[in-house]
Amino acid sequence: MKPQFVTTPSGEEMVLLSRADYDTLIDIAAEAEEDAADVAMFDARMADPEGREPLPQPVSEAILKQRVSLLKAIRLWRELGQQEVAAAAEISQGFLSDLENRKRKLTPDIARKLARVLDVPDRWLV
Repeated sequence: MKPQFVTTPSGEEMVLLSRADYDTLIDIAAEAEEDAADVAMFDARMADPEGREPLPQPVSEAILKQRVSLLKAIRLWRELGQQEVAAAAEISQGFLSDLENRKRKLTPDIARKLARVLDVPDRWLV
C-alpha cells in the first residue's frame, strides 16, 4: 500500500499509511536507536581518556545483548565454569552466582581475586 499525502487547511502536510507500515517503521526506528547506543558505547570505550584497555567485543556484546553482569560476561568469555572460578578465588559457587546476578556487591578484595583468576586487569572489576 502506498502512503497518501494530505495537506491540512493550515498547509501542514500529513502522511496516511497502513498500520502494518507504521509498525514496520517503529520497529526500524527502535533497532536504529539500539544500534546507535551500541556505537556510542563502543566509541566511548575506544576514546577512554585514561588510556584504559577497552573490554573485548564478546564481553561488551554479552552485557548489551544478553543483559548479563560484567563479571558473568568476563567469565563466559574466558569459558570458565562458576565452580572453577569460585574454587580458584576461594569463594563459594553460590556467592559467585549472587555476585553475577547482582544479588550481592563485589568488594574490592574479592574483585581483585576474581580479576586474577579471570586474567583481566583489576580495574575492570574494581
